[in-house]
This record gives sequence, C-alpha cells and structure tokens, in this order.
Amino acid sequence: MARYTGPQCKLCRREGLKLYLKGDRCYSTKCAIDRRSYPPGQHGQSRRKVSEYGLQLREKQKTRRIYGVLEKQFRGYFDKAERQQGITGENLLRLLERRLDNVVYRLGLAASRVEARQLVRHGHFMVNGRKVNIPSFLVKVGDVIAVREKSKESPRIKELMERASEKTPPAWLEYESDQAQGRVVSLPKRDEIDAPVQEHLIVELYSR
Repeated sequence: MARYTGPQCKLCRREGLKLYLKGDRCYSTKCAIDRRSYPPGQHGQSRRKVSEYGLQLREKQKTRRIYGVLEKQFRGYFDKAERQQGITGENLLRLLERRLDNVVYRLGLAASRVEARQLVRHGHFMVNGRKVNIPSFLVKVGDVIAVREKSKESPRIKELMERASEKTPPAWLEYESDQAQGRVVSLPKRDEIDAPVQEHLIVELYSR
C-alpha cells in the first residue's frame, strides 16, 4: 500500500505548524519546527507573496499530511464527501476522522497517526470482534474498536493502554480502559474535530 516514507519533521516545517506526526518527539525540545520554524530547502527563509491558489493548495496539503493520506485517495474522499448531503468540507473531515488509524489515535492507543497506522497494519486491533488491518477502514456508529488479546502482552501496547486510560477522547468516542476498547457513539461534528484545517479552502481548490 502506498504511503509517504520521507522525513516527517520536514512536513511540519513546510506547513509552518506542528502536525504531531512523530508522537512524543513533537512535545520535546527536539521538535524540528521549534528549532527551525522556516520551510525546508534552499529558499526556505526567503519571503514570498502567497497567492489565493497557493493558500488553497497549502490547506489541502496540510490536511493530507495530518491524516497521512496520499493525493489520489484524498481526492476520492473529496468526491465521496461532495456526493453526500450537507456541507462538503465538513463531510470531508468527517470521513477522514472515521478512518480506523485516526480513531485508534483519537482513543489514545497510539502516540501519533503514523504509529496508529503501523499498529493497525500489524493486526493489533479488532472492529466488532474481527481483526482489521486496513488503516483506511471507515468505522460506523456503534462499532467497537478493541486491542486484540494477544497484543495486550506487548510492552508498547501496555504503555499505550495506560496512557489511553488517562486521556479523554473526543465526544463522539468513548473508551473503556478496563477492556481496552473504544466505541463510536456518534458521527463527529465539526466542533468536535480539533484539526487546524480551513476546509472551505479545499472545497474552493477542487471547485476551480
């Protein structure tokens, strides 16, 4: 399955804000954007006048990078959001939030979406009692996402389970620490999605 394999910190620097792609490192003094807050590359420190199209493009790229989605797949999500009833931008974010790797991250069972993707790919989670190893799997209201029994013996999974018990998931999710499982109680509303995204710019970009 295609995925980005380059330097994660370079993505944060390019977008000019923390995307929290490397988990604990993003909260430490080693965070690249705290040390070099300008874009990477030879012309990173030069001043540029950004066009309207440039703003829209950057917003799309930032959103893709936050959720770890490549261009073709992201366009597929947008087309699906456009066909649904309601506001296209909000529909898009709702689809991205419902990805299994994102839900695992939101429940606190991974330090970053990158780690969540890896854990899902390695088969550490079940949805409604069945193992699912597809990060892009879309959860529905009522779905139960649980850590597999065999995986609970892993030192890293144990550490993440302890962290998850101390965190509060977003309102559209609930977490049962005694069973290491979460449940989708509703579809996420826009005010329950804390991603720093101006989704209307993405809609304007694709509407050109």
